[in-house]
Amino acid sequence: MTGRFLKFTKGHAGALRMVAVMGVIGSLVILMAFTLHHDPKPAATLVVVKDSVASVAAFKKVYKVLMSPRCMNCHPSGDIPLQGDDSHLHTMAPRRGADGKGVYAMKCANCHQPTNTAGKHTPPGNPDWHLPPANMKMIFQGRSAHQLAKQLINPKQNGNKDLKKLLEHADDGLVLSGWNPGEGRTLPPLSHAEFKKQWTIWLKTGAYAPAK
Repeated sequence: MTGRFLKFTKGHAGALRMVAVMGVIGSLVILMAFTLHHDPKPAATLVVVKDSVASVAAFKKVYKVLMSPRCMNCHPSGDIPLQGDDSHLHTMAPRRGADGKGVYAMKCANCHQPTNTAGKHTPPGNPDWHLPPANMKMIFQGRSAHQLAKQLINPKQNGNKDLKKLLEHADDGLVLSGWNPGEGRTLPPLSHAEFKKQWTIWLKTGAYAPAK
């Protein structure tokens, strides 16, 4: 009886070891398969090479675009958007609203359609026409180059944007609409391609602010 029990025990232990070995092999196979099919590539690192002279020079060009009516009119110091090449208060006196899209019946999208309305000085269009929201107004009007540069790189004032998002913002739909403003409106002082180039230089050389 004892001999049979020892034989059974040894056999049982061997079987358990075999099961354990097979389990380890199975786990390794699954892990290898997962690795082969899920090989995440490391995120590209945004390289910043600090150069205060190049950075400030680039921002001075960027600043001219940001202060043009095509940009500043949607970044007013108050809650009424600006209008026209002379940046006067919007004739209809719409209000910003909490989300930047107007209040009550005076919603931006009521007049600003997804595309420009035909004709001179008719409402320009964009599917997401709006001012910045009330809790982060992102004011351009009245800002010096120094003040605006500091504001643009501060996530608490720029819409929670890091460097990557700031770089991407040059191709935002509303930004691009500044170069398609509809008939009767002047374009920004730089082409979009040149603006994006200077914007990128400014950010990738340290995002320095001019002295004033």
